Amino acid sequence: MTRAVRALVLLALVSISSGCGGDQSTLAPETTPAREIADLWWVMFTGSAIVCAVVIVLVLIAVLRGRGAAPRVRDDRRTLRLVLVAGAVIPFVVLTGLFALILDTLRSTSASAGGAPSLIVRVTGRQWFWDVRYPSGNVVTANEIHLPAGTPVKLEATTADVIHSVWIPRLHRKIDMIPGRTNSLVFDVPRPGVFRGQCAEFCGLQHAKMGLLIVVQPPRAFRRWLAHQAEPARRGAGLATFVDVGCGGCHAIRGTEARGNAAPDLTHLASRMTIAATSLPNRPGYLAGWIVDPQHAKPGAKMPGLDLPGRELQSLLDYLSTLR
Repeated sequence: MTRAVRALVLLALVSISSGCGGDQSTLAPETTPAREIADLWWVMFTGSAIVCAVVIVLVLIAVLRGRGAAPRVRDDRRTLRLVLVAGAVIPFVVLTGLFALILDTLRSTSASAGGAPSLIVRVTGRQWFWDVRYPSGNVVTANEIHLPAGTPVKLEATTADVIHSVWIPRLHRKIDMIPGRTNSLVFDVPRPGVFRGQCAEFCGLQHAKMGLLIVVQPPRAFRRWLAHQAEPARRGAGLATFVDVGCGGCHAIRGTEARGNAAPDLTHLASRMTIAATSLPNRPGYLAGWIVDPQHAKPGAKMPGLDLPGRELQSLLDYLSTLR
């Protein structure tokens, strides 16, 4: 296999793998706006494939017919007509049609297209996690957005530092988070499930590890979750360790003296599926490693490592495990 062929095969494999979004696939839509975006993608992909195939066929025909052929007198009028039709008229019609389709998709995915919301969720991008607030329930959490199925929800997005962009491919389009501005959209997820989101705007060293989980629950289960999240945290023996080593200077645990606002709220940490913005599963071993050496999992993260004796670390882990 020649070097050129190997390069082409590698390029094809990279292209194929890059389109496999898994939980973040635009081509597995769950909401009406997401389906509109997926339909637009398929139309543009099909049109591009047809144009590419036609061009390749014409090039091959020209190459094969030109081999060994004697020069012929050109028919300038026929050539001009072909150039005008194939190079101007057809592209104009195709591009005009695509432009109209894009405008229609923009209208159906705009912030005002989702109707009147029954719930408002405010999401703030930070380096590098998501601060999530429910004004109606006085609830603060992080890196997980819980929503009721079949309910119009308004997502308000802003930033506390640099530009971010929240993107949940299976639910809606991207929302830019710009300092001093709040952007929003309204959508309705019809069925329960867990959907993954991601920061889609380069925001610093750990941009790639700034993930987000959207947990859609039956309405009754969501109401129970929201009521529980509004409750203060339990106090325990490990709380003193938490405060003494300085964790409370950055993190908040409602109902305690830990009132920091520079890092994720930990009031109900143990109820979350992940830590470090979906980078790690929320299990005791991973949590211990994160406390001791966060730079190993997320180099450049603003959380310092804590060199704690084994007994203090275990006391801290035991307390954090009660925050459900």
